[in-house]
Amino acid sequence: MRVIFFSSKAYDKNFFKETNTAFQHDLKFLDVPLSVPTAVLAEGYDAVCIFVNDAANAEVLKVLAAHGVKLIALRCAGFNNVDLKAAKELGLKVVRVPAYSPYSVAEHTIALILTLNRKTHRAYNRVKEGNFALNGLMGFDLHGKTVGLIGLGKIGLVTAKILKGFGCRVLGYDVVKGEEVEQIGIEFTDLDTLLSQADIISLHCPLTPQTFHIINDQSIAKMKEGVMLINTSRGALIDTKAVIAGLKSCRIKYLGLDVYEEEADLFFEDLSEKVIQDDVFMRLLSFNNVLITGHQAFLTSNALQSIAAVTLQNIQDFEEGKELVNEVVG
Repeated sequence: MRVIFFSSKAYDKNFFKETNTAFQHDLKFLDVPLSVPTAVLAEGYDAVCIFVNDAANAEVLKVLAAHGVKLIALRCAGFNNVDLKAAKELGLKVVRVPAYSPYSVAEHTIALILTLNRKTHRAYNRVKEGNFALNGLMGFDLHGKTVGLIGLGKIGLVTAKILKGFGCRVLGYDVVKGEEVEQIGIEFTDLDTLLSQADIISLHCPLTPQTFHIINDQSIAKMKEGVMLINTSRGALIDTKAVIAGLKSCRIKYLGLDVYEEEADLFFEDLSEKVIQDDVFMRLLSFNNVLITGHQAFLTSNALQSIAAVTLQNIQDFEEGKELVNEVVG
């Protein structure tokens, strides 16, 4: 099949080209994001392959369908950027990569927790300047702390296993209680209990209308004073302005983000020579207890290999008329 990639980076090209030797699809890589103006570039292609910040709303999908596209292949787990109802009406199939490497995101979650706690990023910069003073670098033992996980899918469960290894008490909340929850030793509870008891709260749920801004003024008010909040899932799970207010009041003492609700205009690009126009994001950066990474939690060689293999297999299955095991239906 002829497949056009949007928002592709060098690492995408490397892993997909290598993996494609077993599939022999015709791949074209574009670094521009999918949008109404760029959708016309898909003319003559059977499938488009998109990432987390590509727009696949109804208007874009109409353009794609009009130019002969039949398949939307997401090279990620989330699909909140696709209008599934419009895709169905237009006869477009949508597939995704439901589980590429839950370890990559779970381990990055732990990295954010440890860095914020022990302030290794600040210590690194100090030592490089010859400053070996320890004032301001005090952390706490992770052992014995209560961690609340909102979302107990594959990533949430792996995160829980790692945290149990640290000796943490792990609370979990999800709409469904999976079989592994009790096996791992997670205390399954309601959201209010989790918010009020957790020393650390980490988000691992998908972005849906129900979870949009699940962290807001009301939920923050229920949290313990001095809580650590981590988000490696989707940016819009958090009401950023509410979190800023929580930081200012010291209700939130630590904030670790790998995602941001307005990240589409920022992440995955080098903006070091430009003036960033997002005042809310710049306000976040002004806090010394906030750590932000640019949506890199997925970025391991293991995850990229898996993403390429599953995506290309999804495309192969579509071409051969096989069951689409990773299809997303609205």
